[in-house]
Amino acid sequence: MTEVLKREIITLSEVKKILGNISLDEMDQIQRWTYDYSKKFSKTDYDDAKVMVDRLIAEGDLTVEEAVELVNVMPKSLEELRSFTFGWKKLIGTEKLEKIKSILLSNKGDDDKKNNDDGKDESGVES
Repeated sequence: MTEVLKREIITLSEVKKILGNISLDEMDQIQRWTYDYSKKFSKTDYDDAKVMVDRLIAEGDLTVEEAVELVNVMPKSLEELRSFTFGWKKLIGTEKLEKIKSILLSNKGDDDKKNNDDGKDESGVES
């Protein structure tokens, strides 16, 4: 069995990048499922995800866990953001939530246009 050297919370984009460097033939079943999931559900690319997590921690006063959770889901409205803060049992003012929302949306717009220009969602089903 492989020894765990380090445990770190990472975004789905980071998972996709790490597993993307391994040949599918070399992956076990769990790794293939995880890679497939990360390809389908990551909302941004690796570099943007890193920048957003860092900014959310620095400017949004969030923990690494909270920042990664938001980058993975990419909520678009204050109401969606509040549902996360409620789950964290954390009260964050509207002004701070607006800042968090602007960080998330600042790197998201281009990816949304690329993925949805053809009127289909990521599964290929027309919306």
